[in-house]
Amino acid sequence: MTKSELIAWLAAANPHLYQRDVERIVTTIFDEITNALAVGDRVELRGFGAFSVKQRGARIGRNPRTGESVQVSEKFIPYFKTGKQIRDKLNSGS
Repeated sequence: MTKSELIAWLAAANPHLYQRDVERIVTTIFDEITNALAVGDRVELRGFGAFSVKQRGARIGRNPRTGESVQVSEKFIPYFKTGKQIRDKLNSGS
């Protein structure tokens, strides 16, 4: 599901809201999650999962085209861990 599909689905499920308002709500939620991760906070949505940031250390990598060694600097990557309710729903077969 894409962001635009999510917005369309939520707008259809909530006919009392304008689509532009639903779009603003979804965008605000995503922006707040992004902002929290950018400052190193963890975002937990009970039953759904938790977003956090993990640090990848610097390392020596290889250029796949030339095979040459290259220095890869340290990075921070987003990490998502699913919640128990969503794992149970996915594995229950329903």
